[in-house]
Amino acid sequence: MHSGQDIEHPAADQPDAETPRRAREPLSRSLTGPWKRIIPKRIQRRLWAPVAVIMVLATGMLVGAWVQKSPCLHTTPSWAHGLPFRYACYSDVIPLYGAEGFEEEAFPYQHYWIEEQGKPTQYKHYMEYPVLTGMYMWVGAELTHGYESVSKAFIYLPRSIPNNVYFNIMALFASVFWLMTVWCVTRMTRRRVWDGVIVALSPIVIVQAFTNFDTLAVALATAGLLAWSRRRAALAGALIGLGTAAKLYPILFLVPILALCLRTGRLKEGLRATFAAIVSWEVVNAPIVFLFPHGWLEFLRLNSTRGADPDSLYNVVAQFTGWGGFDGPLPPHTAPTELNAFIAVSLIICLAAIVLIAMSAPRRPRLAQLLLLVVAAFLITNKVWSPQYSLWLIPLAVLAVPRWKPLMVWMFIDTWLWVARMYFYLAGNEGGWGQNPFLITVCVRDFAVGSLCALVIYEIYHPARDLVRRSGDDDPTGGVFADADDVLILKRLRPLRPRAVAGAVS
Repeated sequence: MHSGQDIEHPAADQPDAETPRRAREPLSRSLTGPWKRIIPKRIQRRLWAPVAVIMVLATGMLVGAWVQKSPCLHTTPSWAHGLPFRYACYSDVIPLYGAEGFEEEAFPYQHYWIEEQGKPTQYKHYMEYPVLTGMYMWVGAELTHGYESVSKAFIYLPRSIPNNVYFNIMALFASVFWLMTVWCVTRMTRRRVWDGVIVALSPIVIVQAFTNFDTLAVALATAGLLAWSRRRAALAGALIGLGTAAKLYPILFLVPILALCLRTGRLKEGLRATFAAIVSWEVVNAPIVFLFPHGWLEFLRLNSTRGADPDSLYNVVAQFTGWGGFDGPLPPHTAPTELNAFIAVSLIICLAAIVLIAMSAPRRPRLAQLLLLVVAAFLITNKVWSPQYSLWLIPLAVLAVPRWKPLMVWMFIDTWLWVARMYFYLAGNEGGWGQNPFLITVCVRDFAVGSLCALVIYEIYHPARDLVRRSGDDDPTGGVFADADDVLILKRLRPLRPRAVAGAVS
């Protein structure tokens, strides 16, 4: 899925890796390949600061993301006739303002409501998000109440129903966090600064930036990676811990970090980052654990008892084959223990294989390559791949394999999956497509992500094909790993029959 025409940047005339990022220069000096042919010459001759251009492009995509959700911003909370699915504008943010008790000014993890009231299966339901995300949602709700009060006093301020005000406030926050993500990526691309354009122009942002609250975790995780690239191990760990307090996936970053620390003899830095991650996570979670233990446990309870989501491979197999699943039919709210165990074992096997690659590849893999592998493994083996989770992969994929063709193929497939999902939920008598187009697109999306991972593994064993290393950088995200010698390496495995790498990459 790669081509020799991918974006490349000359290294010989760029002795300072920071120069492309900071200087205002003709665009033509930073472009080769298809971009130099596509962009008009008069634009290429102008002086541009690359990061400024990338941030403007990212802002434009975020405006497009708001426009994409705008059909669901009505003056009535009713979404009749499948409107959010027909226009593919659905966002969890709008209904959760009421569902989580924010309209009643309730405090998350303390507030609960009764699900299935009057039935034998009724139970108390608390805020189901990790603590930092839950508090982020609560802050947005408090700002909504404040805006409502101010807008009543000043008649010239625009007014709407609280759900829509809440959505707009959270969309503003999400935009700031995504711009932070894009900026962090541009700080880690070194000589290939224009790779940040791929993050800025990702079509996934159009449909997922405001679907849920994940940009907070993505920004923290990417900032943690930037801190690691600047050799700030404790800060990196603290940011990773905060990201984990918002979403679970950033904790996976520590697996390849520790593996490469072991390989390069930098275990002290890895342990420092791990300790900082644990401390920052505990600082966020400890007050809620102490004050509202039942509310804090809701996230764990929900994730242990939920079954395979529609966009998991387990559900795809079940729907196409009639398979009853690992656990068979279960009573409501019963944990699928065999499915959970299978997922845990599968993920452990994948992580072990990635660590083996990290420790045995002929040349030390770049950190971003391994990070993409571990997060992709987590998503593919998991029973839940909520649509907004694809945002997690964007910065990692661009840093790991900055080839715009395969990346854009995956991103457009993932964007189309959102449309297929919406029309799967739309009733058949209202124009819905049924489940088959959706399930097929899930398979295609997972195959595309798996293909990216295969390309990454190929480039790990064939570093001369790695565009980042061909540009002259060893590991822009690696921090202490960059240009480090190997101290411990396992016996080299040669499943791809890699060529000798001595002198292959200067």
